[in-house]
Amino acid sequence: MDLSEFAEEIGSEGPVTIAGLGTRGGPVDDVRPVMAPGGVDWFKPDEMTVCCGAGTPLDELEDTLAVHRQTVAIPPFGTVGGALAVGRSGVRRLGYGPVRDVVLQLRYVDSAGQVVKAGGPTVKNVSGFDLCRLLVGSHGTLGFIGEVILRTRPMGRFEQWFTTTTEPEVLLRELYRPTSILWDGERSWVLLEGHPDDVRAQAASVDLVAGDLPPALPSGGRWSISPSDIRSLVGTGRFVAEVGVGIVHHEHPAPDRPVDPGVAELHRRIKARFDPTGRLNPGVDVLARA
Repeated sequence: MDLSEFAEEIGSEGPVTIAGLGTRGGPVDDVRPVMAPGGVDWFKPDEMTVCCGAGTPLDELEDTLAVHRQTVAIPPFGTVGGALAVGRSGVRRLGYGPVRDVVLQLRYVDSAGQVVKAGGPTVKNVSGFDLCRLLVGSHGTLGFIGEVILRTRPMGRFEQWFTTTTEPEVLLRELYRPTSILWDGERSWVLLEGHPDDVRAQAASVDLVAGDLPPALPSGGRWSISPSDIRSLVGTGRFVAEVGVGIVHHEHPAPDRPVDPGVAELHRRIKARFDPTGRLNPGVDVLARA
């Protein structure tokens, strides 16, 4: 994919912000916006890899992969680049892993307007610093992603959501690789994937009841806690916790937590090295959005 036009649009001077579909916060106000190229460049089903522009809508990518019964472990809304820039996984993270593990290679435009390649098209070709993981979750403050190569995964032959009042700790211990376990303090929702007979056998082993879709997630705040501390959420208000992951969707904003000075200094130094003049998504505080 040719990124020369994208790089030229970003240039090397003046503040600039990256725009997508606006589903994950959108561009910085009153700053010149640019948009990453979109479209699927190639898809290799046998190698389970796909290359696409960062501006590709997730539903377009999913439609392409679904023809060969494959998918990617990225929340299915917005654009590919937006999802990687924010770095937040969906409720299937327990089974699918974090978003950063999806990326094999990316090409991005740096603050000098140059195209930079990070990673490799296969795991065996990756060497040196893992800049892909650094870019994922950086909210476009280190570089603007233009093209990505992603690892795909097979779609489950069968999947089903279940509900139960069995303790979430028991579910996590007794179930074999559940895709998701959500808990609201009273009951749990469990997503299982695999062969229908295996799913039914697992469900019967811990008294799961089929049928219910997962609950609507509270939108007041997104908390990050130790996975072992979910019991401390009871009595704090309405919440839905991702069991085994440590992400909590809460009706209240996340409580303030002190930022380790060492972490803050590391972020400052990385930002200064990648974007000395602060022109990429100016004013965006990555620590505040973590």
